[in-house]
Amino acid sequence: MAIHYQCRHCKMKIGEIEQHQDAISLGFDQLTSQERTDMLTYDSNGDIHVDAICEDCHEALVRNPDLYEIDNVIQ
Repeated sequence: MAIHYQCRHCKMKIGEIEQHQDAISLGFDQLTSQERTDMLTYDSNGDIHVDAICEDCHEALVRNPDLYEIDNVIQ
């Protein structure tokens, strides 16, 4: 089982964890059920895909808060 992190805005690969981790050590237990639905997807092989925000998109959102209204910040 691997955990794959990608930016939810630009789809850039942020990182990957290959070794087995439980949800508590990753902080997934701190997410609400809606946040889990929005951020986490599971493959049939047990891999988890996490939609997060990369540094570039985060910086763009900090400088331009009106971008929060757009689904894809970087197009």
